[in-house]
Amino acid sequence: MRMLYAGLTAISTTLCLTSGLAEEAIDPGRAANTIILDENGVKNLRIETVAVEEQDFESTVFAIGRLEETPNSRSVLSSRISGRAIKVNAFLGDHVTKGDILVEVESRQPGSPPPVIPLKAAETGLVIQSHVKVGQPIEPDAELLDISDRSVMWAVAKIPEKEAADVKIGSRARIRIPAIGGEPIEATIIRFGIAADRQAGTVEGIFEIPNPGGELQPGMRAEFSIIVSSREDVMAVPRTALQGDPSKRVVFVKDFDLPNAFVKAPVQVGEQNDGFIEITAGLFPGDEVVTQGSYSLGFAGGGSVSLKEALDAAHGHEHNEDGSELTPAQKAAKEAEKAGPAGQGGGASSGILKIYALVITLLFIVVAQLYWRNRKATS
Repeated sequence: MRMLYAGLTAISTTLCLTSGLAEEAIDPGRAANTIILDENGVKNLRIETVAVEEQDFESTVFAIGRLEETPNSRSVLSSRISGRAIKVNAFLGDHVTKGDILVEVESRQPGSPPPVIPLKAAETGLVIQSHVKVGQPIEPDAELLDISDRSVMWAVAKIPEKEAADVKIGSRARIRIPAIGGEPIEATIIRFGIAADRQAGTVEGIFEIPNPGGELQPGMRAEFSIIVSSREDVMAVPRTALQGDPSKRVVFVKDFDLPNAFVKAPVQVGEQNDGFIEITAGLFPGDEVVTQGSYSLGFAGGGSVSLKEALDAAHGHEHNEDGSELTPAQKAAKEAEKAGPAGQGGGASSGILKIYALVITLLFIVVAQLYWRNRKATS
C-alpha cells in the first residue's frame, strides 16, 4: 500500500504541474502600474531620469521680494557755470563710462567764440533721466542727467516674521529672477531692513547680487530660498519627479529589466525645499526616477507596447498577456496551434485533451501494476 500511495502522489504532482496549477505569474501590482513606451514615445515625452542617492538636504525658508538699486548707485551731471547746451552726447537708456563727455556747455563769458565747457560723467552707469536738450539754458543748480550704476543690485526679501528667527546675517540663499530665467543666483544676506511691515507681517532681508550684464532691473520680482539648516545622508529626489495628489504621492521608476518601461511607485515623503523632496519610504539608492516627462507619463495609459511584447523581446521567449511564464500545457497548446490549422486535430483544445489522456493512461497502468504486485505479495 505504501508503494501505491507513493505512485499516486507522484502522478498527482505531475498532473498538477501539467495542468498549470503551479503557474508562476509576475506581481500583478507591478504589471498594472507598468507603462511601456517605444523609442519614439520616450523621445516625444523627452524622458529624463536621475539616480536616487543620499545627499546633504538643505532646509529652506521661502520668501518673495523685489530688486532695488543700492543706495550709493546714483550720480548726477550738472554744470558749474551758467550757459547754453550746444551739444548733448548721451540720452535716456545709454550706458556711459566714467570720464565720457556727455554735454558741452557754451559759457556766457565774453569771447569770440565764447568758451565751451565739457561736462564729464562722474561715474559709470545707465542714463535713467535726462533734463537737457540742445540750446537749453544751463544753470549750476540744475540736474542735467541722472546716472545709475547697476553693476551691483540689492535683492530685498520679504521674510515672514514667524520664520525670520531662523535667518541670520550671512545666511545663504538661492535667488530666482523669473524675468530673466536661467539658473538661480547664490547670494548671502548682508543686512536687515530698519522696520517690519506690520500689514504683511514680514521683515526685510537684503542680499547683494552682481549684475555685470545689466540684465537685472529695479522692481523685478525675486524668489528666495534661504538656507537655514542642512542634514546629511538624506534620500531625496528632484521635485519634478513627484506626482499624484498630496495623499497619494508617486514617482515613476525606470524598470531594471525591460527597456523603455517605467513603474509607478507609491512613496512616502518628508521635508521639501526649492529643488528636492525627501523620500522616507518607497525607493532605494540606485533607483532611476523620471524627472522630465514624469507628469506626461501619468497620462500615457498603458503605453504603446504591451507587457507581453516587452517581456517576449527581453527574454527571448513567449509569455502570457499578464506577463507570466507559459505552463507546459500552454506551450503544448501553442505548438499544436502551430502544427496545423484550427479544426484539424482539435487545435489548442485537442492538444490539452491529448496531454490529459496520456497522463490518465499512465496513471491507470501504474495503479494496475501496483495492484497486481500487492495482490501477489499477500497471496
